[in-house]
Amino acid sequence: MQNNKLILGTLLLNLFIAFLGIGLVIPVTPTIMNELNISGSTVGYMVSAFAFAQLILSPLAGRAVDKYGRKPMIIIGLFIFSMSELLFGLGQTVEVLFASRILGGVSAAFIMPAVTAFIADITTNETRPKALGYMSAAISTGFIIGPGIGGFLADIGTRVPFFFAATFGMIAMILSVFTLREPERHYADAPTVKQANGFSKIFSPLYFVAFLVLLISSFGLASFESLFALFVDRKFGFTAKDIALAISLGAIVGVVVQVGLFDRLTRWFGEIRLIRYSLIVSTALVLVMTYVTSYFAIILVTMVVFVGFDLMRPAVTTYLSKIAGDEQGFVGGMNSMFTSVGNILGPIAGGLLFDVNLNYPFYFATIVLTVGIILTFFWRQPKLSVDSGATKLSS
Repeated sequence: MQNNKLILGTLLLNLFIAFLGIGLVIPVTPTIMNELNISGSTVGYMVSAFAFAQLILSPLAGRAVDKYGRKPMIIIGLFIFSMSELLFGLGQTVEVLFASRILGGVSAAFIMPAVTAFIADITTNETRPKALGYMSAAISTGFIIGPGIGGFLADIGTRVPFFFAATFGMIAMILSVFTLREPERHYADAPTVKQANGFSKIFSPLYFVAFLVLLISSFGLASFESLFALFVDRKFGFTAKDIALAISLGAIVGVVVQVGLFDRLTRWFGEIRLIRYSLIVSTALVLVMTYVTSYFAIILVTMVVFVGFDLMRPAVTTYLSKIAGDEQGFVGGMNSMFTSVGNILGPIAGGLLFDVNLNYPFYFATIVLTVGIILTFFWRQPKLSVDSGATKLSS
């Protein structure tokens, strides 16, 4: 039998590389904007093109993961990711850069549901929270390290970070070909509730509240994150280094909590209560952000807000994977789709409100997240039957 630790390591490496590639481009984007005389609004449209491609393809990719398998979708997704980074590195026109970002969104839509479903296949209900905590940590670590590596590589050349990401993507794809084997699917421990067919399953009581909470939390977080840098710059005079410090500290602590505590917290509280408590803490501190004035208070509040969301997101993923049964790809695709919707609409709403008053995006995020908290009180964990032999991930 294949070593599940090696499989999990390969899957986490794939995610790390994908999100490392996304982070790599951050430091060089302004330079490329200047080189090609691209406006800020055009860059915004490019970011949206990535999110829209992921939004549209995620449900279809999720169903393909269930129909055609996890491994093929991961390999195809990594290949598309590599090509998108290479295309951006070579691109000399706005049209080519847009094509690159659309391909990037397609690759994300393929990779995320497939990896989530793969992890669900090789774990049991007991070991899955730890594995999904590692998954979330791999994503966060890629985001943390990416900009630093990108800044270093940019000293060699502004396009070098993209070629670096493309090469890593190809290495991950080749590694996946030789180290991954399509897993067996054992889901006798899933709920035996009769589900609707097709996309009407979204509105099933089993899934609907979870998807709503995911959408609302992604919307609130995206609204907060997208305006955070402008907010602290305008209100407190934060420098780029101050902003980077606040975000990096939050991400680092989030990774530590995901790796070291997430598994224990899900065992203590269960996914739904952990989601509720994380939302309560983060929502309260988003509001507190509009009142604090000292530098260290701002850093501390920001750090705890990000940790709260870093616990909430894998908790939702864990819950969905437990109830999905043989529809792991479907719920992974829906997870990605609802997150994308929040990531698209949150910054738009936050930006419009920021132009009126710089505190308004945070007030709005507080209201939206409060709705999410209320929803968790109407959320009931379905009864699971006894685990009957899912492939175990040895601890």
